[in-house]
Amino acid sequence: MKKLLGLVFMVLFLVSATNFTSPKLQNEHSLEGTWELVSFNNYDGNEIVKTIPTTDGYRQIKMYYNGKVMWTRYVPKDSSEWFGYGSYSTTENSLTENIEYMSATMVKIAGDLREFKFELVLNKDNYSQITVDEEGNRTFSENYVRIK
Repeated sequence: MKKLLGLVFMVLFLVSATNFTSPKLQNEHSLEGTWELVSFNNYDGNEIVKTIPTTDGYRQIKMYYNGKVMWTRYVPKDSSEWFGYGSYSTTENSLTENIEYMSATMVKIAGDLREFKFELVLNKDNYSQITVDEEGNRTFSENYVRIK
């Protein structure tokens, strides 16, 4: 009986000495996840002058995970393939995507351009990637919501 009690106390001691940690929680304002484009903004200077929602059937999805980005677009009346894959990095207010591989349709549009830099406005369940001109004025944005 003494050996059993000794063993129970030893197990309790070892368990109490163990450092319990909870799994790492995803940053509430992390870009990691899956996002769907819901609208575009046009700017005059830094003011939004027009918001254009996506059309019925149009879908553009972006997935960010572990420093990698993948996007795809479906346009019902367009038989072209639209997709890309690469890496990304963020700061508090900027997003840079380096696209390593993209569809032939996208290559025709982008040419040699592979690095895309945006101003980033990130909230818990939505974000905007904003194109800025050489003078620092906002010109255009894509606005996304998180898919859960």
